[in-house]
Amino acid sequence: MHTDLVAALDIGGTKIAGALVDGHGRILLRAQRATPAQEDGETVMGAVEAVVGELTASPLWSRAQAVGIGSAGPVDASAGTVSPVNVPGWRGYPLVERVRAATGGLPVELIGDGVAITAAEHWQGAARGHDNALCMVVSTGVGGGLVLGGRLYPGPTGNAGHIGHISVDLDGDLCPCGARGCVERIASGPNIARRALEGGWQPGPDGDTSAAAVAAAAREGDPVAVASFERAARALAAGIAATATLVEIDIAVIGGGVGKAGDVLFTPLRKALPDYATLSFVQGLTVEPAQMGTDAGLVGAAAAALRGREEAPAAGLAS
Repeated sequence: MHTDLVAALDIGGTKIAGALVDGHGRILLRAQRATPAQEDGETVMGAVEAVVGELTASPLWSRAQAVGIGSAGPVDASAGTVSPVNVPGWRGYPLVERVRAATGGLPVELIGDGVAITAAEHWQGAARGHDNALCMVVSTGVGGGLVLGGRLYPGPTGNAGHIGHISVDLDGDLCPCGARGCVERIASGPNIARRALEGGWQPGPDGDTSAAAVAAAAREGDPVAVASFERAARALAAGIAATATLVEIDIAVIGGGVGKAGDVLFTPLRKALPDYATLSFVQGLTVEPAQMGTDAGLVGAAAAALRGREEAPAAGLAS
């Protein structure tokens, strides 16, 4: 296993995190800035450069061999650009080129944030030991990534496995992506909360209308809250089963804020899955909660950097 380091960047609409990570996936140094998401592109890049600056100022930086970036998307790994939906100042932004310049010319690997989390879960988490897996983030949106044949499969542009925009209801609500009945439109946190409110659920005295509050109500037996989570679970089950039927995964790992709802989500999800995963080669499909927590994006970005190094293709993603 490698003793040298890689740098990792986890870029989202709320925060920009950076780290130096060793070949065992251990984070040795961290840096973080808030994402100025509504500012112009150069201001956002300034926050990235500030994070990189903290890393390069460390004596450990001399051991850094490559950089991995997991970014909110869409990303285009082939072009080295990003266009995060929630960062309007970045449209076709040349992030790889700019990060390469900020890090003194180190090689840079770019993947979507869902793919990064998949890399982390396969390397260190719930998908470890599985050669064919889908890992998902169910939160404000629904994203994901694939491991196929023991290797991360980001696809040509770095977006493969984006299960949130599989349509599971042909006549369903219009999704912001332009399609109808997407998994995200049904199973994301804001949509779970929206559906509960539309169904007559009443928040508590604190006025909290988040999906976490709906989950708490569901645990107390509120029928509208329970129904909203059951609807989300069926959408997830249909999307997971469709993915399994297409590429023969044997495990789906679910993280993100909605994934933290626990049995409120996983019990109806596991109950619904056999209704959709009906063919013999997907009947053994299992669903498990993610294990990597808030470090998943950084660890996954580091895994991508290791994967990109010719001498270390198996350092994280194939073990």
